[in-house]
This record gives sequence, structure tokens and C-alpha cells, in this order.
Amino acid sequence: MRLVRLVVTVGLVCSLWSGQAVQAADASVTPPSLPPIARLIIEPAVITLDGSGSLVTPLITGEVTADQQIDLTSRAKLESLSPTVFTVDTHGRLRGQDDGTGTLRISVAGKQLDVPIVARNMRLPRQFHFDNDILPILSKFSCNMSGCHGKAEGQAGFKLSVFGFDPRADHQALTQESRGRRINPVVPSASLLLTKASGGIPHGGGVRITKSSEEYRTLRDWIVAGMPYGSDETPRVVAVRVTPHERTLAMRDVQQLRVTARYSNGFEADVTHHARYQSNNEAVAKVDEFGLVTGGDVPGDVAIMAAYLGEVDVFRALVPRSELLTAQSSQPVLNLIDGHIDAKLSKLRIESSPLCSDADFVRRVYLDVIGTLPTASEAREFLASQDKDRRLKLVDALFQRPEFADYWALKWSDWLRVDRQALGHDGAYRYYKWIHDSFAKNVGLDQFAKELVAGQGLLADHPAGHFFKVVKDAGEMSSTLSQSLLGIRIDCAKCHHHPFDRWSQDDYYGMQAYFTGVRFKSTSRGEMLLASAGGVSQNPRSGLKIFAHPLGTSNPEAAPTGDPRLAFASWLVAADNPFFARNIVNRAWAHLLGRGIVEPLDDVRLTNPPSHPELLTALSKDFIDHKFDFRHLLKTIIASRTYQLSAAVTPTNTTDEQNFSRAVLRRLDAEVLLDAICQTTNIPEKFDGVPAGSRAIQLWDSQVPHYFLGIFGRPVRSTPCDCERAGTPNVSQVLHVLNSPEIQAKLTHDAGFLAELAQRPGLTDKQLIDELYLTFFSRYPSDPEQTTAEKYLQAQADKRQAAIEDLAWSMLNSLEFVFNH
Repeated sequence: MRLVRLVVTVGLVCSLWSGQAVQAADASVTPPSLPPIARLIIEPAVITLDGSGSLVTPLITGEVTADQQIDLTSRAKLESLSPTVFTVDTHGRLRGQDDGTGTLRISVAGKQLDVPIVARNMRLPRQFHFDNDILPILSKFSCNMSGCHGKAEGQAGFKLSVFGFDPRADHQALTQESRGRRINPVVPSASLLLTKASGGIPHGGGVRITKSSEEYRTLRDWIVAGMPYGSDETPRVVAVRVTPHERTLAMRDVQQLRVTARYSNGFEADVTHHARYQSNNEAVAKVDEFGLVTGGDVPGDVAIMAAYLGEVDVFRALVPRSELLTAQSSQPVLNLIDGHIDAKLSKLRIESSPLCSDADFVRRVYLDVIGTLPTASEAREFLASQDKDRRLKLVDALFQRPEFADYWALKWSDWLRVDRQALGHDGAYRYYKWIHDSFAKNVGLDQFAKELVAGQGLLADHPAGHFFKVVKDAGEMSSTLSQSLLGIRIDCAKCHHHPFDRWSQDDYYGMQAYFTGVRFKSTSRGEMLLASAGGVSQNPRSGLKIFAHPLGTSNPEAAPTGDPRLAFASWLVAADNPFFARNIVNRAWAHLLGRGIVEPLDDVRLTNPPSHPELLTALSKDFIDHKFDFRHLLKTIIASRTYQLSAAVTPTNTTDEQNFSRAVLRRLDAEVLLDAICQTTNIPEKFDGVPAGSRAIQLWDSQVPHYFLGIFGRPVRSTPCDCERAGTPNVSQVLHVLNSPEIQAKLTHDAGFLAELAQRPGLTDKQLIDELYLTFFSRYPSDPEQTTAEKYLQAQADKRQAAIEDLAWSMLNSLEFVFNH
């Protein structure tokens, strides 16, 4: 293979393809020094320890000014001045010892504060309840997670329900299975439950608790008390609250969280020690098992989930850069988007990059809107234009191109699972054609969604009904539509309460009930989709009847009349629906900006909040006000300065990949990249069973065999998850573009663009190099690039076509070609 003789290691090429990596901060780094503290604030102001098992984690906050507070909990020295009444452990938790009142002395930052403590009901026998006292321990230490005893087959002969969704079965497994061998009521400390968890005997999960821990004490005392399950009348947890709810956190600084559970009888208890915590962005901030949040070295905002017994709440932290901005940016606000983005960047002390060049814009917008590179003549024409509105006029022109419907039909065919293997050739093509025609005609996405979920009749007349043949189970229908149209993953709530959100099994079966009446009937004119009245399902765990109802609402007293899908369709596209319009906006934003306002884009949940909630609300309202016009939505985002920013970094946004302060590099989709290679070489690809001349973005069948599309992450459409389309660069991709005989054949083809260029009469070296750069990069070469290329052509004057092919090969393998930027 004739190639430019550039020695580049695979490792270097991979690092270039992957773009800039953001490293999470080391949580062990010393926090920043403290400013002068005006006063200490303790929460709660009066601490009450109620019952022998109660623990309280006080929060200690230092007030610097009326507008600035700093967490001092982990820095403070806590001392019990009344050790017979309460004690303080190494994690700063208070535990009652005997009824009475006492004093907690707090010393930190040169200040001292005494806090009154009340301990009561310490001498009453503890009334254990398995759900409230034992399940939190099993969940805290991941015993009932899918990687341990919660997986389908259990672990080492011991199985728990995943996430503790079936506590009675878990109680039986612990106390009765295997003839009760896991519990020793005669010698509680010899119980397998305790000896394995504490490391007394080998345990595949390692040491989970220590003998001196509160958890060990609770499990032992429960065994001593006879391993009771507890009364059905015992109050249950109905909500949790995390404190503080929001905080601005300096880089590498810390914030202790406090979690309070509210029970059905109104009682509240501190459950900080048994809550589970998870950060949605560890580069910005991490959280440990005790609820201590540590800021990283990457600016942004982060959501920390606190979960306890199926209830969740979220702490949000804003982590700005340590350095102040030297001057405020004076860049223009082009539409409703930029003000929201700028306000967030100002808080984070990040300056956005400047506007991109016309060359960057023309390439970017072609790829984003129609999945196609501009030709050299199209790029040249745009770069020569002096029209001040040229950028938005180009967007309008692209909407009219046939490639617009080709490209967006491809994307929605992924999400809505156009699958030839499930539907057959004719059915899959009709389903795809319905999607394609909808985008070609600019059908409002509200109408598009209603046709998808509520259509019935002959499939020949209502091809959207093929969705119900791909997804045949009512529960799968509801979960697939929830994920694709609402951005919400409810599938795991089929078996248990969603571990990271508020959705219960009743929510899952309420959505399933909309589709229980869907069926197909064969007729002389073809298959017919029917939907009978019904709208009822049953929670298999509780046995209760669940009537069709939308997410976020309670189980009604009766099912909707008639076809319940009609009620679902009406709710789906209603202006006050909190999910549908926001999901479409988020999908469009993620496509154009490289990541969603909610990321991942189809994982909307309480514990994964939007990075810019006000912006998401404003764009959703605008989308609804314009009758769910998808082209209007795309143009609104493209018209913003935010979309048109350069990918070049500033000193303040080098590590920012979350807050839209610059364009991020995005590897081209498999089909788009293959089409780009074919277009730039002018040698089309021939796909098996597909008419000659078809482009990759026109492939409605994701099963068409093709090695290139496979290694570059084409989805198989087995799920609606956007994650099926792999966008992460890998070594196989690098090696293929470097060494592929098929790509080399396109570069050297006698009827290809490069051969024609070499033979074009009267073409100077400068003109030839301009044509190459316009073809591959949609821009003119810089002076150094022009000089280097001219020298190479002159040095290879006797092998001119080979030299042109070498230059083209080097361009095709560059980051600039493989990525959108």
C-alpha cells in the first residue's frame, strides 16, 4: 500500500482519536485552607437520640459571610461531655447510652460551641423490624445487589431478592433456608451471617462489616431478639431528605451530607449511616459510603444520590474553577439558549470559546443536519458568501435536501427498532418508510408519536403498527415507548422498585396496562392491528389490580373506556406532560452538541437531573408553542452562539465537557463516516441486497452485513437504548482506517476522484491542494499546510497520482476528518 511515510504508533493515533481525556481528582488531596469563620451553625440545633438504635450525624457549617458557607463537619473535633448519656464514634456519629441530657462540644476553626443533647427511650427493648433495621444493612453493603447475592442464581448457595424488593423472602432465606444454618440463636456471634460478613471465616465478598461497627451490633442484637420479621403495623419509610440540598463547593473541598427518613407515622430518623450514595459525575465530585462529598479538579455541577429503602433524594453541588475570571465575556446572545448557558458558565468561572469559523460551521452543520459532508463546490460557495444570514439560510436549505429525511429516519429507526429479522423484509421496509416520510413531510412529532402508539387497522394502511410486532409483550411495549418517547427507563421496575428513581412496580404495571389489549388478526387483505378495551394488569407481588395510568400519577379506580392507548396518546403529547417534549429537545440537543442536557439522554430520573434545567424547560415550551416542529427545534439550537462555538479551548475551559463552553469532538457515526469516505473518493459502496448507489445513511435494514459498519458501532436494534450505537474510538477502528484494502482501493480507483484530479488539465499544485482540503475538510489549507503539501508533490513529481493518493490518505486518517468538530 502506497502511504505517506509517517511513523505513528497505534497508541498515539488512538489518543488523538479519543480527544481530550478528563481525569477525576484524587479525593485524598488536601482541601483548600479555610477562610475566617464568623460563626458556627449546627444542624439539628437540638439533637435528640430516640431509642437504643438511633444514630445522629450532626452537620457543622461555618458561616464566612451571609452568602458563603463552608462545611466543617469532617474537620471538627466532636467531644461528648456526657459519656454516660451519649458517645461519639470515629465517623462523627452520636449514639445514645442512657436516658438523660448532655452536652456535645464542637471545636473547629478556632471556635468552640456546646450543643445540647437529649437521649430518651434508651432502656426500652428495641423493637426490630426486618424491613426497617436489617434490609438497610444488606443494601448498604451491596449484599442484595445483582453482583452478589441478589443475582438471579444467588451466590454460594445464598440468594436475596435484588435491591431487597421481596423482604419476606429475604427474611426466610436468612432464618430458615438450609435448616437455618446462617443464624445461630444460641451463640449469635457464631452465626454465618456475622462471621462471613466480618471476616471470621472466608467470604467471597470480603470483609463487609467490623465487629466494632454499629451494623454488627444491630445484626447481633436482632439475632438475640429472635430474628423477628416485625409487625405489619410498624411505620414504613415514605420519603428521605438530604441536607444540604444544594451547595457551591470549592475544588477539592468537602461537604458532609445528612439523610433523614420520614416514616408513615410522621416520625423522622437520621439514616445517614445506612443510606447509599452515588455521584453522577465523579470527575466533578465523588462521594464515599458515609456521605462525604469531595470536589474534584473539573468544574461543573454534580448530583449526588442518597437512597434508603426505595426512597431517593439528591444533593446538587456547583464546583466552580478556583481562579476568578479576569474579565467578563462580551460575546453576543443570539437567542434564548445563550443566556442560560452564559449564566451557568459565569457561576463556574468559565469563559466560552469564540465563534467557530465559517469552514467549521459549514462542515459541522452538514454533518449534523443531513449526515453528509459538503462537496468542495458547496464549501467553496459558502466560504465565498458575504450574506450576513448565510448560516441560517444554509440550515433552511439543508432541511429541503432528501438526505435530511434519510439521516433522521436512520436515527429514529434505531430508537424505534426497525428490525427486519422480527418484521420480515416488507414489514420492516414499510415501518421505516413511515418514519422516513414523516420527517420528509415535517410531520409534527406530536402527531408522529400519536400515530405510533395509538394506530390500528390494516398494517398496509397504518405501517406504524409494525412497532407492536417488533415489541410483542405489553410490558416491553410500555418500557420501550417510555425510553424512546419519554427518555425514562422503567424496565427494572417490573420486578422491584427502581433503585435510582421513584418508579415502583405499580408504575410499571400501570404503563403496561395501556397495551394489554393489543393483538393482531390475519385477514384476506393482510394483517390487522386491533386493540380491545381493557387497560388492566396485575402487580404479581402484591396481587393488586393495576389500571392504566401515566407515570407520576396514582392508580385510578377504573380503567379508561375504549382503547386505553388513546388515553395514553392524549397524555403523551399534552402540553403539560413533563416528559415528552423535554425528551425530544434533549435528544436533539445531544445530537447537535455532543451530550444531552440530561446525560445519558434516555435516562431521565430524579437522581440524574439536567445540567441546565431552566434551559430545558424554555426549549420545551418553545417546541410545544411551535406545534412540535422538529425542524424549528433544530434551527433554534443551531442559531445559538452555543452551537456555533469553536472547538478550540480557552485557558478556562480546557477540562470542561459538560457545560457547553466549546464544541466537543464527536466521532462520526458509522454510516456517516463510511459515506464520507465514499464521497471524498467518489467511489460508492455496494451493499449486499441493496440497489447500487445506495448510501449507508439510507440503509433501513441494520442487519445488512458490513464489516466497516460493524466495527464502527452500528446498533443491532435489540433495545431502544441510545447506548447501542457505540461512539467510542477503539484500536480496531484505527487499524482499519490505516490499513483497509477496501479504503485503499477507493483511494487508488482509476475512476475515482483522486485519479480524475491527477489528470485534470491545467491544475496547479496550489489549486489541487485547495481542492483536496475543500473535499476532505471543507476549508482551505493554512500556509504551512500548503507549503508542506507542495513540497511533497514536488518531491514525488514522477509519481504524481500516487503522491495525491498519499496526501488524501493522510487527510482521511486525521482526527479532523474522522471527527465532527
